[in-house]
Amino acid sequence: MQIGLSLSRCMRDIFNNTVDEEEVLVIITRTDFDPNNDNHWNSIWDGYTLGGLSHPEWKDFKNDYDNFRRLAIRLYNSGKFHQPRQFGAHPPRLPYYWLDTVVSPENHNPAQQKAWDKYKLITDLA
Repeated sequence: MQIGLSLSRCMRDIFNNTVDEEEVLVIITRTDFDPNNDNHWNSIWDGYTLGGLSHPEWKDFKNDYDNFRRLAIRLYNSGKFHQPRQFGAHPPRLPYYWLDTVVSPENHNPAQQKAWDKYKLITDLA
């Protein structure tokens, strides 16, 4: 499972099938919007695709408006968007935007596996 930390980059990765939508636990966005609301979505879309919000990763998707919006609505309606600004918080920008929640074969190393095994043992005992 993955935790995303950037709406624009995470949506791009899901749209490009770099990250499987089913593997997304949550995306913590720095935005406060509802993709079901035409005004909210159009503001986000225009800002991202026209470059006003410095999101060059969306410029190649100008013709994918409907597909991107459907993806955003699916993620939003399934509770996969967490928007701290709705609660007065302003999360910082970070140099990375995906976090793994569990050890996976792709990023497996012996120390990580050992730590995971000990964590699982403790949680199983609780």
